[in-house]
Amino acid sequence: MIVYKHSVSLDPEKCKGCTNCLRRCPTQAIRIRNGKARINSTLCIDCGECIRHCPYKAKKATFDEWDSLDHDKYLIALPAPSLFGQFANLDDADYLLQGLINLGFNEVFEVAKAAELVTDYTRAYMQRMGDAHMPFISTACPVVVRLISLRFPTLRSKMVPVMPPIELAGKLAKERAMRDHPELNPDNVKTVFISPCPAKVSWVKNTPAEKDCYIDYVVSMSDIYFRLLSKMDRGRIPQVMSESGMIGMSWPSSGGEASALMNDHYLAADGIENIIRVLDDIEMGHFPDLKFVEMNACPGGCVGGVMTVENPYIARVRIRSLQRYMQIQQNHISIPEGEPLPREILTVEPGEYSSAEILDADRMRSFRMMSEIERIRNLLPGMDCGSCGAPTCRAHAEDVVRGESKLDDCVIRMRELLRELERDDGK
Repeated sequence: MIVYKHSVSLDPEKCKGCTNCLRRCPTQAIRIRNGKARINSTLCIDCGECIRHCPYKAKKATFDEWDSLDHDKYLIALPAPSLFGQFANLDDADYLLQGLINLGFNEVFEVAKAAELVTDYTRAYMQRMGDAHMPFISTACPVVVRLISLRFPTLRSKMVPVMPPIELAGKLAKERAMRDHPELNPDNVKTVFISPCPAKVSWVKNTPAEKDCYIDYVVSMSDIYFRLLSKMDRGRIPQVMSESGMIGMSWPSSGGEASALMNDHYLAADGIENIIRVLDDIEMGHFPDLKFVEMNACPGGCVGGVMTVENPYIARVRIRSLQRYMQIQQNHISIPEGEPLPREILTVEPGEYSSAEILDADRMRSFRMMSEIERIRNLLPGMDCGSCGAPTCRAHAEDVVRGESKLDDCVIRMRELLRELERDDGK
């Protein structure tokens, strides 16, 4: 059995047992047991909502620390486009890229550059597949990919199986380093992705063993931000290094990827709750004329990741300001009509459907459990208050049937029973 490696974890010492995370988790992966939160790893999609809303900082993202990197290796920085929105008054991307070199990286390869190529590959893929497969769903956000694999199996065939920008950036960065520096040993060339969210850390951690992984380290954007501040010399004209255009730099904001396809029939949704509603509607066939769907789990897009520093809407404005000085698109890929897409690009495949909602492998036993869940749910008040440690009365009923909690854990139900006993005693 393959164990999914998560990048969102809990610090029990800081947890106070409040219900903030319980209420915010979009997949009901959290329970409060014995005064502490617990995360169900089967249901968790590493969206980071619990990190965002925990007032006690008990939820945290796991990533590679700067000091843990092997600085004796040839390190290539892979800055996500959202990194450029973290800095005020940045009118030239080269200041940031030069800052990364000053910080200690040997080379920089912009993920925005790879995003422009992914845009062309996606457009070509959609043309070859035709309208019968509409709507096509972007696989750039790992949260969406995992959410679909867990809860929306009928939509897996609509996911665009094109390598996401971070993986393509890592692949191209390593190839360029070996081409420009043939004296290097491939094992000594390491790529470092600067991530805005924990989901991309999980994506790297869970790369299948039989598949090449082009990302060696994933560091937090907030960690790099504070280190970069003193390394960005605004007093000197930086070396010309940027190789991305407006299209690649538009990806971190909601709608940026979809609009780059030059197609009007698209939908862009951000925020995990909005995404779930959109996926429900697509599954029900409510958007027959929709051609492409872009979804970002974080509010505003990747600029709203929990490992960023700046307000996502401020970051979005800063990136738009920076785009004014850029070409529309610096990187192109041309695939003659009729030719298939390169096999090495079509590497992202939807994960196997492994719904955590299946109660039991035995179908008859599963039906009996469902019947018992409904019976118990009808005994509960239906207030979804969370006092039992589950997010909803339906979830509590399921926990009871699974043997993970007791019916009497419902505080409101027990209070009503006590009042009835008091009335009976008073007669």
